[in-house]
Amino acid sequence: VAHFNLTFCDLFVNVFLCVLQLSKTYGNIFQVFLGPRKTVVLVGYKTVKEALVNHAEEFGDRDIGPGFRIMNREHGIVFSNGENWKEMRRFALSNLRDFGMGKRGSEEKIIEEIQYLKGEFDKFEEKPFDTTQPVNYAVSNIISSIVYGSRFEYTDPQFTEMVDRANENVRVAGSTSMMLYNIFPWLGPFLKNKKIIIHNILQNRQQMTNLINGLLETLNPHDRRGFVDSFLISKQSEEKSGKKDSYFHQDNLMMSVTNLFVAGTDTTGTTLRWGLMLMAKYPHIQDRVQEEIDRVIGGRQPVVEDRKKLPYTDAVIHETQRLANIVPLSLPHITSCDVTFNGYFIKKGTTVVPLLTSVLKDPSEWEKPNSFYPEHFLDEKGQFVKRDAFIPFSAGRRVCLGESLARMELFLFFTSLLQSYRFTTPPGVSGDDLDLKGVVGITLNPSPHKLCAIRRS
Repeated sequence: VAHFNLTFCDLFVNVFLCVLQLSKTYGNIFQVFLGPRKTVVLVGYKTVKEALVNHAEEFGDRDIGPGFRIMNREHGIVFSNGENWKEMRRFALSNLRDFGMGKRGSEEKIIEEIQYLKGEFDKFEEKPFDTTQPVNYAVSNIISSIVYGSRFEYTDPQFTEMVDRANENVRVAGSTSMMLYNIFPWLGPFLKNKKIIIHNILQNRQQMTNLINGLLETLNPHDRRGFVDSFLISKQSEEKSGKKDSYFHQDNLMMSVTNLFVAGTDTTGTTLRWGLMLMAKYPHIQDRVQEEIDRVIGGRQPVVEDRKKLPYTDAVIHETQRLANIVPLSLPHITSCDVTFNGYFIKKGTTVVPLLTSVLKDPSEWEKPNSFYPEHFLDEKGQFVKRDAFIPFSAGRRVCLGESLARMELFLFFTSLLQSYRFTTPPGVSGDDLDLKGVVGITLNPSPHKLCAIRRS
């Protein structure tokens, strides 16, 4: 495998763009050394799909570096492996479905939450505001209602602090200093960002413990309110049966809830904020979305069934996900065994980065890979078409387990907000001033900006 050393200067300017550039010289599979760490990079739709789908077992484990280990302790769903991961993922999928993930139960929760979010937008009285907190609180309430069994008020400091700290950790964990920590763990005691992450984890853990204890006191095995109830009931059941080595213990509960809460807030909230910003940047596209919504739906509340009748709106949402590219590096994988892949021998335990940005912007798959072009998802008759290289939720064994919920949220929130508001740049600011570079963390957030939400008559 072609290999070389990345200088810190190159690496930390914009790691995923740097690696993408290197692929033009070294091909679709190459090896880099991040300090002493050997990492194999997979580039392009065909290569990434071949690894994650056709060699799912060999490339299906999660690489859990020092930065992720302090956050998850190798428990929970996202950052665990082996039987623990299988059991927790299986349990989470089963219970999330039971509580309506991607079904009518979730649709009703989202539609209810949209009204609260509109109320927050209206408070700004069409003046410029940062969409980050109101959007994140609204989206977080959806996963909170599934996990805890109820939503929270936006004025509840316990809730808002948990959301803000979780989002800060996602941003800080992808910082230059934490990348350095993953390469050179001995730097840990000197890093301010590591201290921030640990402080946030401890604070959130205390608040989660209070919420879980409150649910435990009123637990009814015949009336499960959410994921936490289901977990506690399974935990009690296995304790009564005397089962040893049970995966239903406190650490797995805390980490699973954290995984669901963070993933269910940050990724969807970030994508929705990209979508609103792109509408302000490209008002002619916003015009077409609103014309279609007005013509097909009129003034009633949009519902999931409307998606098939709104091909252009659906295409705009998909193109937002593609261009926003919010997890450009994916989360790191590790080979579970020795594997020969595309003619290269890769040893067991090698870190593997499936470069999702190279799939979502693969020039052999997309006509205008670096432009906002909703026609990527439309045929010549203007009907919506699926694209194989559209994998913003990754693929294979580690595909995002909340995909169906996220898709429903994005459609309902985006369509409802565009039905009610015209999104514009503040006075004196043009669409050209909204840059698409983003702010790199674990996820790629829009650069800081403000929008005006103008009520449509």
